[in-house]
Amino acid sequence: MFAQFFGSYLLSKNAVSPEQLTAAITKLADTHIKLGTLAMHKGYMTASEVDEVCFLQTREDKRFGEIALERNYLFEDQLEDLLKSQNPDYLLLGQTLVDSGVISNQELEALMVGYQADNELEGAPSEDANQEETQTLIMNFFEAADEPLSDEALMYMNLIFNNLVRFIGEDFTPLAPVACESYDTNYCVTQCISGPVNLTSGIDMEEDVAIAFASRYAKMEFHVFDEYVKASLEDFLNLHNGLFSVNMSNAYSVEIALDPPMHCDEPTYKMNKGSFVIPVIYPFGTIYLLLAM
Repeated sequence: MFAQFFGSYLLSKNAVSPEQLTAAITKLADTHIKLGTLAMHKGYMTASEVDEVCFLQTREDKRFGEIALERNYLFEDQLEDLLKSQNPDYLLLGQTLVDSGVISNQELEALMVGYQADNELEGAPSEDANQEETQTLIMNFFEAADEPLSDEALMYMNLIFNNLVRFIGEDFTPLAPVACESYDTNYCVTQCISGPVNLTSGIDMEEDVAIAFASRYAKMEFHVFDEYVKASLEDFLNLHNGLFSVNMSNAYSVEIALDPPMHCDEPTYKMNKGSFVIPVIYPFGTIYLLLAM
């Protein structure tokens, strides 16, 4: 998660352009090796075990390594070995920008020091950082944009960024949240959550971006904007909110209800005061996360 927010930090400091960052992130995606792939390569896990863990991640908000340990598919020393074998994306992103001539090593050093200081991080953060560090990172991201989050909203946003990594890909950069009470839509899917927590969330994107998004989520190639693409967007949002419901139950012992996801037919979506939109840049285009509390 730190690589994604480091990219946002670089943009906020005008150290890189969105185009330069997207190009670097694309290279990053080509070099990163997933934990499951490494586990199979080293003979620690079988393909069926990896598939099972990936499936369980659609039911539980847990990291790959956590589930593998619980199922006794990995031992602690094996997991530690795999984590050390992964390319450190945070450092790799910086090195890619240096290699591309976008920034110098001296500039990278100063940016890393500033990023760590702003987020109260000790040393270079790694992708296996604990939940508390990740939540602090996200909380600081919103506070820097003068959009402080409630505990429930922080849980929600932490989960959705994790789910983007798990189900769409980690080659993204979130931009600063924008407070708004109305939003001009492209293709927008929303879902209402009710109970002790009441909120409406949504994802919005242009049709060509939706095709690429759905192709990644469904793990099959779509070429036209059709009902399968629309259904994939709805399923992603419903899956995410379902996991949020599980987390709320585990953390606060409360039950929340989910309405079916719906397509927003209006060209302008009306939101409540205190609502915001977060642009998220992927190499295939920009998606927009909506949250109305």
